[in-house]
Amino acid sequence: MEVVVRSPRFAGQSGSALDHIRNFCIIAHIDHGKSTLADRLIQACGGVDDRAFHNQLLDSMDIEQERGITIKSNTITLLYTARDGKTYELNLIDTPGHVDFSHEVRRSLMSCEGALLVVDAAQGVEAQTVANLYLAMEYELTIVPVINKIDLPAADVERVREEIDADLGLDPFEAVPISAKNGVGIEDVLEAIVTKLPPPSGDATAPLKAMIFDAYYDRYRGIVLICRIFEGTMKPGDKVRLMHTGRDYQIEEVGRIRLERSPGKSLAAGEVGYIIAGVKTIQDIEVGDTITHTSRPAAAPVPGYKPAKPVVFSSIYPMTTNEYADLAAALEKLALNDASLSFTKDTSAALGFGFRCGFLGLLHLDVVQERLSREFDVSLLLSAPSVLYKLELRDGRHVEVDNPSYWPDPTQIGKIEEPYIKASVLVPEQYMGVVMDLCTDYRASKLGMNYLAVGRVEVQAEMPLGEVLFDFYDRLKTITRGYGSFDWEELDYRPSQIAKVDILVNHEQVDALSYLAHESKARQRGITYVERLADAIPRHQFKIPIQAAIGGTIIARANIAAFRKDVTAKCYGGDISRKRKLLEKQKKGKERMKTVGSVSIPQEAFVAVLRTDKE
Repeated sequence: MEVVVRSPRFAGQSGSALDHIRNFCIIAHIDHGKSTLADRLIQACGGVDDRAFHNQLLDSMDIEQERGITIKSNTITLLYTARDGKTYELNLIDTPGHVDFSHEVRRSLMSCEGALLVVDAAQGVEAQTVANLYLAMEYELTIVPVINKIDLPAADVERVREEIDADLGLDPFEAVPISAKNGVGIEDVLEAIVTKLPPPSGDATAPLKAMIFDAYYDRYRGIVLICRIFEGTMKPGDKVRLMHTGRDYQIEEVGRIRLERSPGKSLAAGEVGYIIAGVKTIQDIEVGDTITHTSRPAAAPVPGYKPAKPVVFSSIYPMTTNEYADLAAALEKLALNDASLSFTKDTSAALGFGFRCGFLGLLHLDVVQERLSREFDVSLLLSAPSVLYKLELRDGRHVEVDNPSYWPDPTQIGKIEEPYIKASVLVPEQYMGVVMDLCTDYRASKLGMNYLAVGRVEVQAEMPLGEVLFDFYDRLKTITRGYGSFDWEELDYRPSQIAKVDILVNHEQVDALSYLAHESKARQRGITYVERLADAIPRHQFKIPIQAAIGGTIIARANIAAFRKDVTAKCYGGDISRKRKLLEKQKKGKERMKTVGSVSIPQEAFVAVLRTDKE
């Protein structure tokens, strides 16, 4: 796909000054209009012709288009001729808004000098707006606030200006009011980008220093690295070294991304582009690594990159054992494109070989599952999500456990600590009472309120992360009729009483269904699990008991009735003892079958226990 406007710089001639380059990203809360604004900026700069245009242009994945959310940060290079007649090169990075993808935002911010902070003219400043602002300030970015959706009937631009001043500490008069949907004010945003955001700094003659902030796998070219050049210049034929791994490569192609790759002659300090260097295996690179020349290396790598720390864990198994190799290859390729995904090998007596994966949240887990199914055509099965618990054993050892299979014997455990989060729930004022009751049900403490604006309240609480995993968000959406907004940040670890609950089917433990829960919630979840399993497992020729147990104590039970043939159908009248004899014979046969027969648990049963509602 070709950009309509062209310049010598895009052909690889890197002679113009850095003050004609702007590297910026768009950050905001969920659904405040980042992707729509990116669409209008691309159109205004002639980045795509009308025939090729579609909404959410930078959201390239099907799942992003369907859900209307940004999951992956995407980059595009544009040209803009400003009102002063100068032509600027704009490197735009569109970022996700959901807290589960904050790692994408962090990597994008490291590659920029400025950011557009988008605020909804009706919703105002929300939780992730503040969180993204703090991230941007951490990397010392220049912020230009943008008030979007001024065309809405409920839009209140002056109120939002007050919130920008009070809650964000930014100049409210710097905010650019726009309607990205209708294309109103887009020219003003472009002017703000070139006049208020600073140009990059760097010396094109210095030793090469480029940071890999994203990567993806191309089946024909191998691994494509997306980089920001901080110092020096790179061109095809250069021999470069990855400073973290120490491996050397020869650059085959460099260029910029204009929806598709556009090869060029070089990339110099201050620019953003892609590199193809014959990297074939995923283990050879790491997102956040620094590229330098082999013969003239930089003194130190680019500082500040922090690997993501997973907070939610779940085991992923293939539906059939012969798909294990496909799942392993799919996870490696996905982890290259999603640096916040971590995984290690795992095994289950019921489901065979799989992987224990770490995620940044439940939405992240859901998206990874969906991408594995769609992009790599792998059929999956997930265990119940859990968090990382810290245990102090009676012999003085300290262990960390995220998998119920490795939970120690309760008699050996001296102290258990579970992770706590600071939860922030934004709701209309009329739902404040039911939301506080909901938080209390999920063991929240230190409940507090902030009145952000007329009719809008922020409920803050400290909650165990393990409580949020099960069905908190679904219940919040239900009781607030979809108006509740939930965000959280990690706090610390606190002492708790956690129990491992085993699920037994026909008196045999199914390790893949075991879960960890607070003692006060273990029985209720056990009842839910056994009821859903009883609905999902088909009837057999014998009665099947399904039980939830803590140690040797049964805390919940459900029975699946056996198929019963009417063996007395052929008896018409006569002595009742004949019917009793037939029924006794059937009963003995059922008992014998129960001792030798095995229960077939379908894959749907494992999925059923993870649903948060009884659909």
